[in-house]
Amino acid sequence: MRRLSGVLLAAALIVLPAFSQGDAGGFGRASAQGQGVTFDGDTALWTVAIKGDKTADFEQILGKLREALTKSEKPERKQQGAGWRVVKTPKPLPDGTVAYVHVINPVVKNADYSIMTILYEGFTDPTEQKALYDLYRGAFDKNLGAAGYTQVADLSK
Repeated sequence: MRRLSGVLLAAALIVLPAFSQGDAGGFGRASAQGQGVTFDGDTALWTVAIKGDKTADFEQILGKLREALTKSEKPERKQQGAGWRVVKTPKPLPDGTVAYVHVINPVVKNADYSIMTILYEGFTDPTEQKALYDLYRGAFDKNLGAAGYTQVADLSK
């Protein structure tokens, strides 16, 4: 039963944001206007598809992202890192990509969650920035969905 509920939760995290309508927690609006990635609400779920043969590259980017967040002098970056987790599907999606879900709780209000912006802040050498961009660009396939949420119930209590 526990395994089934875990599978259902994972499926919901992947499928529901892809079919959601409206603002998408500020993600769609902000990205289209070049203002970065911000989220409304207390929690954000951001699902991306990574090329199946490039998951190690993406996970290397996640390591660099963690490093940039922890070494940043900006308090909001440290807050972002403290509440940002990433999980992935155990099996590839039908198209061969692997879904990674960024689980952000709590959301840091008005903070930019753009991965490349954070990496460029943390790694200022232009050669390293280009290498990080190329690695990320080579691994990334598409956004599957993103939204901010507000908690309505805590079932653990």
